Amino acid sequence: MKILLTSFVPFGGDEENASQEVMNALPDRIGGAALEKLCLPVAFGRAAELALAQAERLRPDAIVCLGQAGGRAVITPERVAINVMDARIPDNDGFQPVDAPVVPGGPAAYFSTLPIRAMAEAMRAAGADAQISNTAGTYVCNSLMYAVLHGMHTRRPGLPCGFIHLPYLTLQRRAADVPGIEKETAVCALSAALRIL
Repeated sequence: MKILLTSFVPFGGDEENASQEVMNALPDRIGGAALEKLCLPVAFGRAAELALAQAERLRPDAIVCLGQAGGRAVITPERVAINVMDARIPDNDGFQPVDAPVVPGGPAAYFSTLPIRAMAEAMRAAGADAQISNTAGTYVCNSLMYAVLHGMHTRRPGLPCGFIHLPYLTLQRRAADVPGIEKETAVCALSAALRIL
């Protein structure tokens, strides 16, 4: 079994991205699955193009995209991605779309095809706070999730794919009152979640 696992480079002035740090710390195999890791640019369109091209090459059995949601206190598997790009800050290419579709003419939304409830339960059993989120936002994370689900819906229907947001890691928090998670805790939680795929 192969799982395509993606993360993002730092953005918005941060020197690290929790998703990249955690992905890099995960082993190359979990249970019977080989992890094929891909770090993506924080760039509307470009991130999805790279992820979909890698999915086409690898033909994975599942796709799990990771991202950082600074300010959230728990790990959040996302339930839904919406067909909207609306950026509070520019992406790393300087692009800042407002009220633009991810896929012109595409459906309003796609639901994750990952077993998100079971994954959240596995992460909690591994010692991490985790809960299902009903909004992936309108930045690059949501755009990637939507585009990947759209691509798989047309190319490989039924393939388990979706998105998981991570809080800041404690090593990168900017202030004491900003929630964070220990890197080791996040790695253990993600390992448990990926094991059930």
